[in-house]
Amino acid sequence: MKSLHIAATGMKAQERNVEVISNNVANMRTTGYKRQRVDFQDLLYQNDRRMGSETSAAGTIVPTGVQIGSGVKVAATSRIMSQGSLEQTGKDLDLAIRGDGFFQIELPNGTTAYTRDGSFERDPNGALVTVDGYAVQPGIDIPEGSRDVTISADGTVQAIDAGGNLVNLGQIQLARFVNRAGLEAVGDNLFLETTASGAPEVDNPGANGFGDLQQRFLEMANVDAVTEIADLISAQRAYEMNSRVIKAADEMYATASNIR
Repeated sequence: MKSLHIAATGMKAQERNVEVISNNVANMRTTGYKRQRVDFQDLLYQNDRRMGSETSAAGTIVPTGVQIGSGVKVAATSRIMSQGSLEQTGKDLDLAIRGDGFFQIELPNGTTAYTRDGSFERDPNGALVTVDGYAVQPGIDIPEGSRDVTISADGTVQAIDAGGNLVNLGQIQLARFVNRAGLEAVGDNLFLETTASGAPEVDNPGANGFGDLQQRFLEMANVDAVTEIADLISAQRAYEMNSRVIKAADEMYATASNIR
């Protein structure tokens, strides 16, 4: 009864599909989150009668043949890197990227991570950091007593110092990748470079196709509630159909076993 195994692969695949959908829904309010989608592939086929094989000495061939599939598998969980909506916060150190690019974050082990989450703070030394205290790269230091911090669309950081003078505090730069979907998500709204993503290209916001910065805004998740609900219903129906196949195959097996 191969149908038992085939339907079981379908149930396993839809279970993984629901897990991905539930993660999308759970992160609907996560800053900079990018939704995922499950991609499926069919499994190997058994050729009971191969198409194209000759059926006579006259050269006639089998036009279609007989192929029996063995189920489905999850091939990938693609990440959709589309732009999320921008939400105004009014906080001076909140930044949103409008367009292509990632903020560069230095992890405690010296590795550079990348994020679309621009909810930044100042550490005790005045450095611009994430909510976990990881420094933004290139480093930006905002001295004590500074006020009216402004971050322009091209990433230039300025403020009024204690003496009332306008001072330049540094330049925020962005990184982008040939294959953004190839980045590895490691949690905490962070991504790491991989062989699939390619090496990062770094430049100022707004330059050479990079996105620009919006101060006092944050980018919300690109998760659409209606789409996720529709996908969840479809996954649930597919799971139910596969379970019915298993039930039918079991009844057929029982019928065959009870033949006298």
